[in-house]
Amino acid sequence: MILTTPTLAVQPLQEQHYTAVARIYEEGIATGNATLQAAAPAWPTWNTDHLPHSRFVAIQNNAIVGWAALTPVSGRCVYRGVAEVSVYIGTEHRGSGIGKLLLTHLIRESEANGIWTLQAGIFKENTASVALHQKCGFRIVGLREKIGQLNGNWRDVYLLERRSLIVGV
Repeated sequence: MILTTPTLAVQPLQEQHYTAVARIYEEGIATGNATLQAAAPAWPTWNTDHLPHSRFVAIQNNAIVGWAALTPVSGRCVYRGVAEVSVYIGTEHRGSGIGKLLLTHLIRESEANGIWTLQAGIFKENTASVALHQKCGFRIVGLREKIGQLNGNWRDVYLLERRSLIVGV
């Protein structure tokens, strides 16, 4: 599904978008509060790691300004309806509502594809991302203390989840 407003369009993420997607991912990595990853992977790895459905870019004035996608949490069939959320917004566009638009769209599409639980792992210092997810129906289910190291520093990550009200009920 394609969502369009007068100035913003949400479209399925395609391989030709990946240069911009990787740049935005690298901007998130540079904050030190987005991921434990050190660099954006090459397209083949990114493509394999993410579900083939529910991956989108936000396009404003012909430029990709954000993206969202799902990663399966497990290869076991019993978890086929559980996925992890990634939402990244370009530095110059954060706080403009694009994250909420992408996450809302991602939730709708995930449910259309049989996903009953979405989860997100967010550094506790990333209060804007925690607030965004809570506005979209996620709840904090715990704090994973010292779950991984970034630049030699242990980091704590909130685990948030959103249970669908229409899939798997």
